[in-house]
Amino acid sequence: MSIVRTRREALKGLAVVSLLPALASAKAAKPRRQPPSLRLDPITDRLGVITGGACNVVVLRGDDGLLLVDGGAPEDAAALAAFLKTTFPGLAPKVVLDTHWHLANTGFNAEARRAGAEVHAHENTRLWMSTEIRSRWEDRTYPPQPEAMRPTKTFYDGVQKLAFGGQTVEFALLPQAHTDGDIYVRFVEADVIATGDVFAPDRYPIVDAATNGWLGGMNQGLKTLAAAGSAKTRYVPSQGPVSDVAAVKAQQELCYTVVSRIGESYYKGETWEQLLASQPTREFDATLGDPSLFLRQAYESAWYHVTEIRRIAR
Repeated sequence: MSIVRTRREALKGLAVVSLLPALASAKAAKPRRQPPSLRLDPITDRLGVITGGACNVVVLRGDDGLLLVDGGAPEDAAALAAFLKTTFPGLAPKVVLDTHWHLANTGFNAEARRAGAEVHAHENTRLWMSTEIRSRWEDRTYPPQPEAMRPTKTFYDGVQKLAFGGQTVEFALLPQAHTDGDIYVRFVEADVIATGDVFAPDRYPIVDAATNGWLGGMNQGLKTLAAAGSAKTRYVPSQGPVSDVAAVKAQQELCYTVVSRIGESYYKGETWEQLLASQPTREFDATLGDPSLFLRQAYESAWYHVTEIRRIAR
């Protein structure tokens, strides 16, 4: 009982003390007032990445329309619509694939639906967009999104397939990773995989415990992503540069290492302060920066998986 009490006390203190830097950061952040400076970086003759907004937007050009993976923030929707109209004259969005519910990724949904597009996502993404979400680390409550913002087609499990623009487009769930509705999107012939925020090649990832993300699931999701590709595959994250399978495996090693150390700390009955003193991200900090937010999210979310944390495998 003493171990449980100590761990609960640590989590309680963590929620009060370690939340302060994140709250200060969230409150200091100001919404972007200027339109984003969007540009298209080609991957193949039909496939490219639009950068400069709240997230990377993968765009596939078909003969009679466009397929997008994610769409950026709501405040950038008009700018993205104008950019697409100029860059791809005569071609409107036909399909949008939401990699998860976050507004930085789903903010173009309503604009795309007005243009007649289908919006595909996992069912959990639709459910989160249909309810109130309390994001404690951001000190923010998200209201239910309007029906026009929500996906029009959802799935539960299995690999889904679309034929579009000369590509076989596959997408499937990465269970309980960044959120519990994450999907990856694979362009088979182009050998390109859009990963959403499960893969974060140049920073510590966000573990969104508010919508059932956790580090063990992220570890498994990255294993799935690595297995779906090869040394030639290009991986497009929601944030950051187009990368390769080596970078995916490097982040999977990070997730495995840190969640294993958190599990060891739990089972020793250590406090949050003792875990921090052990520097559980020590070999990654020089490359990825300040781990404070990542560690707090990983520690809190892993508590709900304490019975399975020792079964996490590389």
